[in-house]
Amino acid sequence: MSPFAVKAIQLLLSLSLLIVLHEFGHFIPAKLFKTRVEKFYLFFDVKFSLFKKKIGDTVYGIGWLPLGGYIKISGMIDESMDKEQMAQPPQPWEFRSKPAWQRLIIMLGGVTVNIIVGFVIYMGILYVYGRDITTTEDLPQGFAVTEQFKEYGFQDGDLILKINGEPLDDMWQINRNIFLRDVSNVEVKHADGSVATIQVPEDAGSKMFENGIMIPFEPIQKIKLDSIFPEGSAHKAGLLASDKIIAINGQKVEYRHQFEKAFDKEKIAEKKIVILRGNTQDTLKIMPNEEGDIGIMYASQGIGQTKIDYNLGESITGGFSYGYYTLRDYVAQFKYVFTKKGATQVGGFGAIGNMFPGVWNWQSFWATTALISIILAFMNILPIPALDGGHVAFLLYEIVSGRKPGDKFMEYAQMVGFFILIALVLFANGNDIYRWLFE
Repeated sequence: MSPFAVKAIQLLLSLSLLIVLHEFGHFIPAKLFKTRVEKFYLFFDVKFSLFKKKIGDTVYGIGWLPLGGYIKISGMIDESMDKEQMAQPPQPWEFRSKPAWQRLIIMLGGVTVNIIVGFVIYMGILYVYGRDITTTEDLPQGFAVTEQFKEYGFQDGDLILKINGEPLDDMWQINRNIFLRDVSNVEVKHADGSVATIQVPEDAGSKMFENGIMIPFEPIQKIKLDSIFPEGSAHKAGLLASDKIIAINGQKVEYRHQFEKAFDKEKIAEKKIVILRGNTQDTLKIMPNEEGDIGIMYASQGIGQTKIDYNLGESITGGFSYGYYTLRDYVAQFKYVFTKKGATQVGGFGAIGNMFPGVWNWQSFWATTALISIILAFMNILPIPALDGGHVAFLLYEIVSGRKPGDKFMEYAQMVGFFILIALVLFANGNDIYRWLFE
């Protein structure tokens, strides 16, 4: 099965599971408060359904349009825009007849379930699979540091000891911490053995984003080729995966960051790469493409990992902590969406699908599903009419002011929110199509 098909199946399975659970989050409190639920649908049933069955007062079904799901609650102004029902006198079983606090709980139910699901999945992952971290002992050569961070005082070969005075257990977290969290100082151990505390500018994370540097700290690894892509210029020049690269443009290279640095200076200039093939030395002339790529894949080496196992209690606390920081980091990076560069990075179903691996792996599937669940929770609570957050905002206004927004106002707000969502969906998926065609 192709990687595309594997990703598509995982995406469909993950979203179906999360949509059903999200809608159950609304369904259960609605039933507890004796509110009638007319429909419970996975996907949208525009014009017709793939499956439907009525049980009690509720029609359960599967639509043909896989853009989400919904439940239709009696007496509620939602995406169904059922004006005929709303024109009738309120009935005791209708949403509009319930106290505001009950309606608020019903509307918060879906987001609450998504948060709980994400946290519980992380707990399960830690309990079943444990966690792999990279310690200072696992990085014998330390980190290669991008030029921007060398200006702050970091050096190639650094090991990260502490962030804001707190020990760092997983070296890989340094990139994420600086990008998303309030990091003011980092304690490092330089390659010569000296220890220094480096002050990090407040705008370091935003500069990373603006410059497209998402991994300023990358483990130092010796150059070892894994494969050569047939369509790349390296293959056309005769480079083999078994070759050992020893120099580029007259400069000796031993590590990956040294090799890549030579391409950063002049991306599309021809490179003279000296290789050792068996006992024979040769020089190949290779012209990179517009992105500075020559079509090679490295083999990972020189990086170890430390496995941490969790018992049941540890997995619960560890999963909760992991879920909390995942949510916090996602909220923190959301600010970049409102920048020019950030808007171009917004993705739709294609981007979500690419979060899954191209081969089936249950650990990766559940980890990605947990992340998507937390993202859905945050996106749904945004105060946009037609989303749960829009309804919550109006309910909070009603509770605080004692005045309920009129039905006409709610209808117009729902329509505006719906058009905003359609525009966002088209924009996000348009970005996916653009990247697929031109990048």
